[in-house]
Amino acid sequence: MTVTPNLHVSLIGAPTDIGAGARGASMGPEALRVANIVEILKGQGLDVLDSGNLFGPANPWQPPVNGYRHLFEVAAWNQSVHDAVYHELQSGRLPILMGGDHCLGIGSISAVARHCRDTGKKLRIIWLDAHADFNTNTLTPSGNVHGMPVACLCGYGPPELTGIGGHTPAISSTWVKQIGIRSVDLGEKHLVYQEGLDVFDMRFIDEVGMRGTMQAALADLDENTHLHVSFDVDFLDADIAPGVGTTVLGGPTYREAQLCMEMIADTGLMASLDIVELNPALDVRNQTAHVAVDLVGSLFGKSTLMRRPQRIAG
Repeated sequence: MTVTPNLHVSLIGAPTDIGAGARGASMGPEALRVANIVEILKGQGLDVLDSGNLFGPANPWQPPVNGYRHLFEVAAWNQSVHDAVYHELQSGRLPILMGGDHCLGIGSISAVARHCRDTGKKLRIIWLDAHADFNTNTLTPSGNVHGMPVACLCGYGPPELTGIGGHTPAISSTWVKQIGIRSVDLGEKHLVYQEGLDVFDMRFIDEVGMRGTMQAALADLDENTHLHVSFDVDFLDADIAPGVGTTVLGGPTYREAQLCMEMIADTGLMASLDIVELNPALDVRNQTAHVAVDLVGSLFGKSTLMRRPQRIAG
């Protein structure tokens, strides 16, 4: 069966670095706009609505309390993100969350999971990141919640975060496919193993290539799948994407990232998207934003040649 992608997209800015360890990701949404994300998406034939920026508490820049930095503020921002993303999904539009740091994935994906419960869709999540983001307050070396969103979504965390969306846990770890991982904290590593998280780390990509990696990650999709992509810009190698707070050497190259995005686009199943951790304060003349926007264009079908839609078995 051929899948028809949703051509109506809504941009949602969430200008906060509330869960991060470095200031600056709060400027990410505007950097993406400066890099012409609206024009690039319209060039793909999409109906684009920029709904502006959400509002939330300022970053108090305080030390952790009980293993969490800024828990109250993180929860407030994520509730706002949840409400905005859920509203766009209910309206039949494809939400694109422009962060902001990756703690915002808690609100975004909890909204997607709620929508999938409403509609009977099967949820699958492609998590593009250098980090597993599966820390807890007892495992984290920093207390920064941007290192915890996947764990919180799987039920490991405080009720202020695990209960957003009305269902705890919001997701099953079996729904998540992590791509490009190359930095996992010691305690976190054991929890990832215990939970059975499906991680395609850089060693896996080195051994089988990006094509084999994406074939494996996308193998269980069907026409009833809602595919959510959570794109942390530090997924990319630091040589092409320096504008992030937590660069890790040895990430996917530009061509590997393009193939990853194009293979996701080929499914026609992506129905929601996060773009997070872009930090213009650490960038070089908005280089990272331009690369990110270019790759997002590929997620929506930009390619060198006209290609026939992939047929999903079912």
